[in-house]
Amino acid sequence: MLTSITLNGVSYAFGANTVLNQIDLHIEPGSVVALLGPSGCGKSTLLRLLAGLTEPANGEIHFADRLVAKSGWSLPPQARDIGMVFQDYALWPHMTVAQNVMFPLKMRNVARSERENRVAQALSRVGLSEFAGRKPAGLSGGQQQRVALARAIVAEPRVLLFDEPLSNLDSELRESLCQEMATLLRQLGTTAVYVTHDRREAEILADRIVHLSAGSIAADRLISTSGEYA
Repeated sequence: MLTSITLNGVSYAFGANTVLNQIDLHIEPGSVVALLGPSGCGKSTLLRLLAGLTEPANGEIHFADRLVAKSGWSLPPQARDIGMVFQDYALWPHMTVAQNVMFPLKMRNVARSERENRVAQALSRVGLSEFAGRKPAGLSGGQQQRVALARAIVAEPRVLLFDEPLSNLDSELRESLCQEMATLLRQLGTTAVYVTHDRREAEILADRIVHLSAGSIAADRLISTSGEYA
């Protein structure tokens, strides 16, 4: 089921510091939106609010017609049907690649045979079928990030969230994996929000770029099929 995301008047403050100020944003179902801006602009905080890792000081967040957060209350991440890919991969070193990818399905009590089928499909999508039995320590940085991506998509979530997932990779590998992720996201058709400070990444991956500056939306632009601003 395709899911829209709507933020109405969302604010967040850390002590006396206003991190996000009255954010109004609507994301169409199945679209990929990049949150672009420098460090400290509020983009990662906005992603954390979408993930349910923190709650807004003011405003509301809806996934389709479902309220997931408001002032003083937030639906926990496990109840939001999301997948998330982090900057540092966040893989369990004692688990194999297949076990890492399978973990979200075990948490959802998916039957074993279906778990195995879904893991095989997810690993095939990211080109890691032959690495299922390896531990993360035996993989390159790019391969570890592919495992993290497979884990995020294996449960077929309604929303995918990305927190600067390519920033730890070298420039050549970053661009290559970025292209692969863009292709995969369009194949999946899942609503996705991608945080980055790299404009090139945003232009490759996103249908739309939202620029954040000092906690507010400074610009909101669509991307054409050629990768340029529409």
